[in-house]
Amino acid sequence: MNELLKLVHGVVNWGMDTAESMNAGVLIDASVFYALMWVSVLAALGVVLCRNVVHSALLLTASFIGVGCLYIYMDSPFIGAVQFLVYGGAVAILIVMALMLTRRDDMAHSNLSRSLFCQAGAAVISGAFFLCISVASLMTQFREMSAELGDSVTGLADMMLTKYILPFEVAAVLLLIAMIGALVIAKGAHES
Repeated sequence: MNELLKLVHGVVNWGMDTAESMNAGVLIDASVFYALMWVSVLAALGVVLCRNVVHSALLLTASFIGVGCLYIYMDSPFIGAVQFLVYGGAVAILIVMALMLTRRDDMAHSNLSRSLFCQAGAAVISGAFFLCISVASLMTQFREMSAELGDSVTGLADMMLTKYILPFEVAAVLLLIAMIGALVIAKGAHES
């Protein structure tokens, strides 16, 4: 038992010395970032690969929450909170309610594209899209954030409700139309 404690003590001391020689803060930051990233990516992959639609909706919620955590971790708490409320809350609940309002016999046949040809085609298209986005983002010279907006939530609200009022209202009307359309479709499915 004493030898085991000495071994554990030696391993802990080696770990502490290694952490001090490396910049432990950077290592912890990278570890947290990659852990949150993998939660989001694996949940999104589960959405695509899961055969049960309800499980896919729950995994989509987990992916949304992981992305919100990434926003908060990267010092954007307002965008993270919006991600939690809008996507993690409202959109996920809307999807789950739409699934629950549909007929049960339709849910058994919801994910029919299981052939190898469809999966390979989707993988090639997704890979090409990812490659295009990666190349475009690497070749783009990004500007510094405008001093007009700053880090202020009040500044963001002023911009949305003054300079960008038209796109803001168009998005609100589109969301309202989508919600009314979902209710009409759900009501029509129950009546037939």
